Amino acid sequence: MSVYGVLLLCLLLLPLLFLMMKKKKQSKNLPPGPPKLPIIGNLHQLGVLAHRSLWNVSKKYGPVILLHLGAVPTVIVSSAETARQVLKDHDIESCSRPLLVSPGKLSYNFLDIGFSPYSDYWREMRKVCVLELFSNKRVQSFRFIREQEVDLLIDSISDSSVSSSPVDLNEKLLSLISSITCRTAFGKKFQGNEFDEGNFEEVFHEAVAVVGAFTASDFLPRVGWIIDRLTGFQGRLEKIFHHLDVFYQKVIDQHLNTKHEEDQHDILAVLLKLVEISQTEYGEVQFTQDHVKAILMNIYLAGVESSSTAITWAMAHLIKEPRVMKKVQEEIRNCIGNKGKVTEADIEQLKYLKMVVKETLRLNPPGPLLLPRETLSHFKINGYDIYPKTQLFVNIWAIGRDPDSWKFPEEFIPERFEDGSIDYKGQNFVFFPFGAGRRGCPGMNLGLTMVELALANLLYCFDWKLPNGMKEEDVDMEEMAGIVLYKKFPLKLVPVRGQ
Repeated sequence: MSVYGVLLLCLLLLPLLFLMMKKKKQSKNLPPGPPKLPIIGNLHQLGVLAHRSLWNVSKKYGPVILLHLGAVPTVIVSSAETARQVLKDHDIESCSRPLLVSPGKLSYNFLDIGFSPYSDYWREMRKVCVLELFSNKRVQSFRFIREQEVDLLIDSISDSSVSSSPVDLNEKLLSLISSITCRTAFGKKFQGNEFDEGNFEEVFHEAVAVVGAFTASDFLPRVGWIIDRLTGFQGRLEKIFHHLDVFYQKVIDQHLNTKHEEDQHDILAVLLKLVEISQTEYGEVQFTQDHVKAILMNIYLAGVESSSTAITWAMAHLIKEPRVMKKVQEEIRNCIGNKGKVTEADIEQLKYLKMVVKETLRLNPPGPLLLPRETLSHFKINGYDIYPKTQLFVNIWAIGRDPDSWKFPEEFIPERFEDGSIDYKGQNFVFFPFGAGRRGCPGMNLGLTMVELALANLLYCFDWKLPNGMKEEDVDMEEMAGIVLYKKFPLKLVPVRGQ
């Protein structure tokens, strides 16, 4: 056939090819969503608080929406029913993690259980965390640390109560949870210039900032790294993770040099023992010191920020709701009497306190969108096609405010949990602040224990007042997004010794 004949045949086949492509495109029943712009897609519609922006979009397009965040197709679900489909019915098909993050993040920290794809490695690391690190027995073994640090917190606040000076609860609670976590994970506190690379608190605050930041590489995988390099973000990442790597190595070396001491019962000691065990104990994946560093990073960054923030939100809600504050304090004080403090053994009796914590996490979940998932295969949600390599978010912040699931959803009413039918286990999809399915948070029990113990003692030992001139309605509840959902403005209250 001549060249002209080939060209003629191609021209004749073009309409057929066009019809086939059109038919294929029409056969896809994709979720609805707003129009996108070239290159950036729908990034401009995220806003400062992405969970709120996406909630507003879902009000228009429904509980399953499709956005394109740069080059990344992203589905967001915003109802209890669609969350159940993702996290229960299609948990296996959607349990991976996207690797569309900057090389600096991947190079060190995100080789861990939180951000690696669904793989043999991930399964082995989760087994380590569930069975070795966060079992009920292990959590209880650190009880003395939690109670000691809470006692120190109460003593420090007592000094302010004498002078009726306002206390910055954000600062106090962050220091408390940081101390508990450091002693639990590393065996000691780290404050001030503990290592050559800089101030401990400053380094970890910087780590939180870069981990929680959106980068160009997250949404423009092929060219985003160039933008991150030009803006200096890549260098910032490399610097902070180098500092942390050096720090963790020093702590590991210290443990190895004193590994025969009988008082080494912290998480790092447990992890280093696992490194010594033959790899057959934990399947085909070899457990190394790099894995130890990654797990320690997750424990610190996830545990400190989420737990301290949860207590701060709880106190903010309580100071705005005197009725609830009075009720929970009466429960605690009637139960504890004149013992002087609340111990962990007392917590199970404090039913209303537990409702207060649940109601706080309903309105202010630490991770309002959970962590992103990535789909492994095709499935449907509400009849819409969800294809592989799609990034998937569950907006639990929106689900917590869904009027179809909650009466008076914007109000702080702990009594809504009174019948006890809704718990933290991720089986009821109107409330799952720690996630659900294979990606549920393995450190849930440890986090809840710290939150309940600290909050119970703050309410038992002190009455709380607003600084002079402030009223309940003046307490600002504005949010600030980061690695967790912070209270934007510090919560400063005046403690009055109550017991």
